Amino acid sequence: MTMPIRIGALAPLSPPGWVEAGRHLLAGLELAVADVNATGGIGGRPLELLVRDTAADPQKAVAVVDELAGLGISALVGEYHSVVARAAAARADALCLPFICSSAVLDALTEQPTDWVARIAPAQSRGWRLYADFLLDAGHRHVAVATVPSVYWASGTRILQDCITPRGGSVIELEMSSMTPAALCDHLADQGATCLLLLVGHPEPAVSLVKAIRSDPRLGNVLIGAPAGPPELPEWLALLGTDGAAIPFLRYLPEQLPPLGVRVEAALRQRLAQAPSFVAFEGYDTVAVLAAMMRSHGTEPGRLAQAWSEVSVEGTRGQIGFSRVPGISVWQWAWPPIQVVDRDPAAPDRFRVLSAG
Repeated sequence: MTMPIRIGALAPLSPPGWVEAGRHLLAGLELAVADVNATGGIGGRPLELLVRDTAADPQKAVAVVDELAGLGISALVGEYHSVVARAAAARADALCLPFICSSAVLDALTEQPTDWVARIAPAQSRGWRLYADFLLDAGHRHVAVATVPSVYWASGTRILQDCITPRGGSVIELEMSSMTPAALCDHLADQGATCLLLLVGHPEPAVSLVKAIRSDPRLGNVLIGAPAGPPELPEWLALLGTDGAAIPFLRYLPEQLPPLGVRVEAALRQRLAQAPSFVAFEGYDTVAVLAAMMRSHGTEPGRLAQAWSEVSVEGTRGQIGFSRVPGISVWQWAWPPIQVVDRDPAAPDRFRVLSAG
């Protein structure tokens, strides 16, 4: 009997993790594994995905990385939440286990440069700078951010400040741990901010904040933004309806998908019974990259970790290769396509591309 090649997969599949994002990520990973196996696997050996739920818990992620390493995996893939991916990356680095991170964008994915970790998603500084430029180009100089304590949200706030403040604007932080949605609305009305960004958890408190702002007649001209992307997934529309439209967010898709992307989109749509998000494409691309590396360099972890600079793989959203980017501690695809998108108020199930970079 042919022994499978085991790959560990991390995803948030239970609360407080963003379960819908985890489900899309896993769909992409599983579809790519099925495609690899349908074409003979790697040297005649099938890929086997060992899936573990991280539940947005960094400590749980470390424990499952240890468990998966003990099961003899050749590599680790996946994860959506940045703080969880950072914990998993640190543990993979310590265990000398290759990890291709699918979706997490935090720049400092590891404290020190490492050859054991690579990333498919763009770095947060890349996407959020484009988002800040979009806000400034749209005339928003005074931006408020509703935030909660988190390394990820704090990093995003710093990026916005570094982009907006030198150009004569301001970024006001509103700490939601001690503030109700009604109090937030009062602050916005008093301070004259033209834009509020949701740097908070989904679905709560994000959904309650949107409902409060949309129902406050004083705030009819305030743009709501959600750079981290919760409006991308169908759950947002189900919870908010038309109130969830016209809220710009970052999405990592090209204007037009290449032929592979078109084929994968159709297969993902069937698997998910809904339109696939960019997170599902990130999952597919992760396994596509790993499979190509295994075909050319074998399945031994040490050999895989030496192969990042030689990667050139057709992905669902373009040609994927890794390089060393200043300020980024892991091997990075520089860069996936990035768009600023919102849901069309006239048809909230349709997206509008507002900016691209």
